[in-house]
Amino acid sequence: MITIPYITALTTYFSYGLLFAFGQLRDFFRKIFDWWSKSSLQGYAPICLGLEDFYVRRLYLRIQDCFNRPISSSPDAWFDLVERISNDNNKTLKRTTKVKRCLNLGSYNYLGFAAADEYCTPRAIETLKNFAPSSCSTRVDGGTTTLHVELEKCVANFLGKEAAIVFGMGYATNSAILPVLMGKGRLIISDSLNHNSIVNGARGSGATIRVFQHNTPSHLEKVLREQIAEGQPRTHRPWKKIMVVVEGIYSMEGELCQLPEIAYVYLDEAHSIGAVGKTGRGVCELLGVDTADVDIMMGTFTKSFGSCGGYIAGSKELIQYLKYTCPAHLYATSISPPAAEQIISSIKVVNGEDGSSRGAQKLAKIRENSNFFRSELQKMGFEVLGDNDSPVMPIMLYNPAKIPAFSRECLKRNVAVVTVAFPATPLLLARARICISAAHSREDLVKALEVISEVGDMVGIKYFPAEPEKQQLEGDRVKLE
Repeated sequence: MITIPYITALTTYFSYGLLFAFGQLRDFFRKIFDWWSKSSLQGYAPICLGLEDFYVRRLYLRIQDCFNRPISSSPDAWFDLVERISNDNNKTLKRTTKVKRCLNLGSYNYLGFAAADEYCTPRAIETLKNFAPSSCSTRVDGGTTTLHVELEKCVANFLGKEAAIVFGMGYATNSAILPVLMGKGRLIISDSLNHNSIVNGARGSGATIRVFQHNTPSHLEKVLREQIAEGQPRTHRPWKKIMVVVEGIYSMEGELCQLPEIAYVYLDEAHSIGAVGKTGRGVCELLGVDTADVDIMMGTFTKSFGSCGGYIAGSKELIQYLKYTCPAHLYATSISPPAAEQIISSIKVVNGEDGSSRGAQKLAKIRENSNFFRSELQKMGFEVLGDNDSPVMPIMLYNPAKIPAFSRECLKRNVAVVTVAFPATPLLLARARICISAAHSREDLVKALEVISEVGDMVGIKYFPAEPEKQQLEGDRVKLE
């Protein structure tokens, strides 16, 4: 868990308090002026009301230029970012015709497949010609092609499971599957920092939900013992089913789950499949866990494989049951055929079935890039979350004023970063989330480190003393030249 320095916590609370006070003051005067002006909507309830609306108007809109930035190219190591302007103090943003070439530190393009690839792209284009952009049907009607069957076999073999089922949307994989697997009289024990798709899926299932401290197996064991002993609420009958839900890599923390210490698990590998492990098989391979010991494996194709959609892998009985009952399979349009071919081709590259060693090189590069970048950030004095080998590395910002300052100053220097704040994170734990790719060269990473270090000094987010080895980056620059 994150331990916030006392002074940092105090100044962060003070900053939010100041914003809240001035926002309430402005709303007070706004009500006075509105009282004098006639409204044509008298008698209608306001669409937006409450603290959520207040947060959007008085806090988010001030810095919304730091979010939702449109791009006009593929999300490769470098991309074209469309510049925007505002003539009303950031209430609305208008796109211009100008683009800015930026180093991409925000996309989930872990293995570099999201850009044009010599093996994957021609096959995806050929599939577009043969199958069209969409099947225009659900899987149980006319939406199952030979590609979908091949993809499910490919995923099952890649993960070492008996069978798999694929969906057209990664978010919907969690939110639609959990209500099918769980229900009344069942218990879901969820990590406190699980993704929103898991949270919504668990809530929609009707099952009882209990939360354990993030990535703490000892607390999980305590919760399990208590729930098994107490049973269901009121009746105290035994639970019909208990499921533990964790992520492989937590997307906001960059941490690997403590998988070897957890059993009977639903494992979300959205950020870990393809990105970690010697052959890209995810946290099971990285941590030495047999996939047979993981009951349900979930993942997405939107990160390492440069496509869209998600999957569930498990026993044949489980997959057959999902094909009969899951609404995302029964009612949603099947995954696009070119997207399915992109996934199949990228898995073949990772497996070396394309006749080259590019897959192994990509896996080695993402691991090398991630560990190098994390190590250098820590040496500079930044507070960096996450574990080694993880391509996700959050840099803690804390103070709300530092969120737009860090984002805007990096963008001025042609480095695009993603900043994350409340409600995606707890109020005090705002951060910049860096995502590293195998497509990044060492020169790209050195440039990014130089910019982040300069901006970090300017904004004041180096919360730890820097290590004395200050010539490392200069040495890397000399070698590159």
